[in-house]
Amino acid sequence: MTPQGTVTVEHMGGSAAAQAEDAFRLIYADVFAEPPYNETADDVAATFRRFRSQTRKRTFRAALARTEDREPVGMAYGYPVGPDTRWWDELTEPVPDDMRREDGHRTFGLMELAVRGPWRGRGVARRLHEALLDGIEAERVLLNVHPDSKAASAAYQAWGYRKIGEARPWEGPDLYDVMLLDLRT
Repeated sequence: MTPQGTVTVEHMGGSAAAQAEDAFRLIYADVFAEPPYNETADDVAATFRRFRSQTRKRTFRAALARTEDREPVGMAYGYPVGPDTRWWDELTEPVPDDMRREDGHRTFGLMELAVRGPWRGRGVARRLHEALLDGIEAERVLLNVHPDSKAASAAYQAWGYRKIGEARPWEGPDLYDVMLLDLRT
């Protein structure tokens, strides 16, 4: 069955996203249960313990896509990474010091972007991405993507991201591609 109707994207700060946690959790659990992620209920619980602390950051921002009936279909969220970020330390190969320099404003970390299966291929991910980044003052956006998630990798490349390395950002066997989007160009 193909979903019908309009999908709207709402931009949110941390407190609104915290209030909508159930919608974010539903999307996340649905999408990341699929291969190559195969996340369990315990993985989802761990993600949403982090989500609660992330939404308390003053610079946290999110975008949530819903149908006309308010069904959650997609989400994205992130915040600028601070000078003490471990993101750069997780790379398997070091990058130049100038690339890894952070000041809390330079780089926006895209923590999650996900669209539920029936709504993929309809431009929802692009709309979420655009809404999330609208008006940010960062020079660049940084994210991790599983290399076996071919559709996500292809979308990020089409949007201008380039792979800058690989990392194992979470405990487990999988290496993730680390991608960077330069917003100055």
